[in-house]
Amino acid sequence: MRHQKGVSLSGLLVWGFICAMIALVVIKIAPSAIEYYKTQKAIKSVAANAPAGSTVPDLRKAYSKFVEVEHLSDVRPEDLDIAKEGNQVVISFAYDKKIPLFGPVSVLIEYQASSSGRSKGE
Repeated sequence: MRHQKGVSLSGLLVWGFICAMIALVVIKIAPSAIEYYKTQKAIKSVAANAPAGSTVPDLRKAYSKFVEVEHLSDVRPEDLDIAKEGNQVVISFAYDKKIPLFGPVSVLIEYQASSSGRSKGE
């Protein structure tokens, strides 16, 4: 007698449900993660290209140009923390993003970044 190999219908349904839930989470979280990385790239670019005598309003204005071009909405120019470490301008931000998945289930992501490469809490 030969034994059949393969997946049963119930196994297929369970794995299909698991794959659907993973896909749902990825589809909901991906736009937020992409915007975070675009914002991080923007602050690093603004900090790297800051002229020697630039002021805080100048840096916020330069960042606002990135916001307009990239259509960023999570971090506004006034949300940036701008400081100077030695001769280097350091721009950082931190925010929480609540992403609803389905029903009462949602995901809370705590984003933070700095143009110096260190996290804001260090």
